[in-house]
Amino acid sequence: MFRATRTPYGRGVNDCVFCRIVAGEAPATKVYEDELLCAFLDIRPIARGHTLVVPKRHAAELEDLDADLGAELFRAGHRIALAMRRSSLLADGANLVMNDGKAAFQTVAHVHLHVVPRRHGDKLSFAKGFLLRRPNDPEGTAAAIRAGLATPARQDDAEDVGTEEGTQA
Repeated sequence: MFRATRTPYGRGVNDCVFCRIVAGEAPATKVYEDELLCAFLDIRPIARGHTLVVPKRHAAELEDLDADLGAELFRAGHRIALAMRRSSLLADGANLVMNDGKAAFQTVAHVHLHVVPRRHGDKLSFAKGFLLRRPNDPEGTAAAIRAGLATPARQDDAEDVGTEEGTQA
């Protein structure tokens, strides 16, 4: 199911900031958590609500990740993106982005999915956003996303997403 995890970029599982967040050993503003995954606000967001979804089990790169867990990762990203639309963030859409490997600018050697809320006319440029990254009311932002997760989905969304089994952080 899982192959032995490599430790690229000079960091191992014991030195992985995302593993420390999952274990409660490093601070993070969590928006969602279940038995397999944890989602928290990026500490240097490119937009308000920029969330990272990570598997709790360490996987440095996509090839280290079991396909079923990868599907769960994207399912959670989908739910969070929809929650951002239902929340006070008033997102009109979202970018779901995964940088896989150092060549793709993956900076933390732990698989993670970026969920970036978008609004019509926001003119967000990923290049500019990465240069100007800074937190914007993390607790209020996380509360807004959690509220969106707790809001019943439209029937067509619910059929696509599945059940709401995860717990809120």
